[in-house]
Amino acid sequence: MAIGKTKGDKIFNFINYTLLSLLALSFIYVLIFVISASFSSPTAVYSGKVVLWPVDVTLEGYERVFRESKVWIGYRNTVFYTLVGTLLSVALTTTSAYALSRKDLPGRGVVTGLLVFTMFFSGGLIPTYLIIRDLNLLDSMWAVILPSCVSMSNIIIARTFFANSIPIDLLEAAQLDGCSNSRYFFSIVLPLSQAIIAVLCLYYAVGYWNQYFNAMIYLKDREKYTLQLILREILIEAQASEAMTDNLEAAQLQEVSEVLKYALIIVASVPMLIIYPFVHKYFVKGVMIGSLKG
Repeated sequence: MAIGKTKGDKIFNFINYTLLSLLALSFIYVLIFVISASFSSPTAVYSGKVVLWPVDVTLEGYERVFRESKVWIGYRNTVFYTLVGTLLSVALTTTSAYALSRKDLPGRGVVTGLLVFTMFFSGGLIPTYLIIRDLNLLDSMWAVILPSCVSMSNIIIARTFFANSIPIDLLEAAQLDGCSNSRYFFSIVLPLSQAIIAVLCLYYAVGYWNQYFNAMIYLKDREKYTLQLILREILIEAQASEAMTDNLEAAQLQEVSEVLKYALIIVASVPMLIIYPFVHKYFVKGVMIGSLKG
């Protein structure tokens, strides 16, 4: 017999749903506002007339962004960093996580402990820079990818997924048929792990797409800059131009800078917003399974 909800349960659910609905509405409003502001006239944005929908629709912000040839260079570089970095990161994460999920791995606890240690302690920026320099990676595209190639938190999520979702009976049956560990991993484990692979791809892709710090520290050649770094430079240049002109022209540039800021946000965010719906169902399933029984 189903147990009815108590009055306390109903009050809790009402408060919970209300708070979550308000939180969701606030996120949706911010997204709509940014999109509307990016398509509105500079004067309307600067004067605060844009509340929800675009006012005096114009593409001036996007025209100024895409007029810069370096934006396309930034897109090209960021796509490269995202694709290559995500592929390498997922490969290293899944192989490491699967090995750590095997109870017959010698020194499994020690290796896990050493890896977890790195989540809380690191050498810092200067030792990392010296390592990159000594490896001759300065001003190289690999300097953007390798320092953030593997995340221990992602390894833990993937390890938990492998340990809880891949039955040990499959391994025993495969070993009876003479299957090697590598063949078992590529032929059986990976095809059954689409959910966690989708989660890892999304996590790493978003991280590489938003990458700017490593590029700012390790790169000198602007032809290798990431999109985020290029967009940052465009905004700084617009603000610098504003400060170097007379009052009337400075006011106009300030208005344009506001629209430019919102257009830059959209240009940087759209690719990830397009990708997310395609991996959403795998994302939810993979996170829930990979986060249990750690």
